[in-house]
Amino acid sequence: MTKVGVIGAGKWGSALAFALSEKCEVYITSRRPRELKNFVSLDEILKLEYLVIAIPAQQIASWLRDNFVYNNHKILVAAKGIEASSGRFLNEIYDAYVPQNNIAFLSGPSFAAEVMRSLPTALVVNAKNEELSKTFASFFPSFIKTYISTDVVGAEVAGAYKNVIAIAAGICEGLGLGKNAAASLIARGLVEMHRFGLSYGAKDETFIGLSGAGDLFLTASSTMSRNFRVGLGIAEGKSKEQIVKELGEVAEGIGTAYALHKIAKDKDLYLPIAREVYNMLEGLDPRISLRNFLAN
Repeated sequence: MTKVGVIGAGKWGSALAFALSEKCEVYITSRRPRELKNFVSLDEILKLEYLVIAIPAQQIASWLRDNFVYNNHKILVAAKGIEASSGRFLNEIYDAYVPQNNIAFLSGPSFAAEVMRSLPTALVVNAKNEELSKTFASFFPSFIKTYISTDVVGAEVAGAYKNVIAIAAGICEGLGLGKNAAASLIARGLVEMHRFGLSYGAKDETFIGLSGAGDLFLTASSTMSRNFRVGLGIAEGKSKEQIVKELGEVAEGIGTAYALHKIAKDKDLYLPIAREVYNMLEGLDPRISLRNFLAN
């Protein structure tokens, strides 16, 4: 059996370790020791050829700088987001450490809790190196259908942006605006993230597939989504600090909203939903933000 190391033992990292263990010999590590099967030190994990890294977008740059030494690893990135401080995509952050031919990015609609229950799931492995995509795709279990794509940028944009739209959808739900409004918001959100992706050279088909519409529909319609719950908290008048504390886990949409705000200013891009999510995270009353959004 192929040995695979999972770095990051949060809910998603643990779910991937569980799923991959059907066909592979899986080891897992994190910054804090966990009572998990095959939990080993980071040093042991980094001796393996195949790695799955599930470290959040806002933490990965510092983690790579402080912990990672490349040794011909083949890496599957299992996080989604854009670095808030710089506006960098994950592929740009990893580019300083890993050759493009040795890295792939996982996307698609997937709640960790359902993967842990072996429920049917479909995911996309995105990489410039098609053979690497096929290799990582072959590691997944029978209950996960895998597809491959070379549109790394499109998958990155969709995976990050949908979390911001999910926050907006949670706000919509929390304000009691109804299903008509929610459907309109999600549809406009898909258009907005598609337009943003095209400005970076992404492919149209990515946004109507699993990585785009599929992941967006899932994340923006369920309280199982952390980002959706962030929106519910904003609708209740809670600060982002209070919301994050109550969640007790990372909601990537918050950092991504700040990244998109920076990118929109730097590149003069029209991102109305992302703009209003940023404004509400900064404390603007959701009802005022809604009025601003509808006026545009």
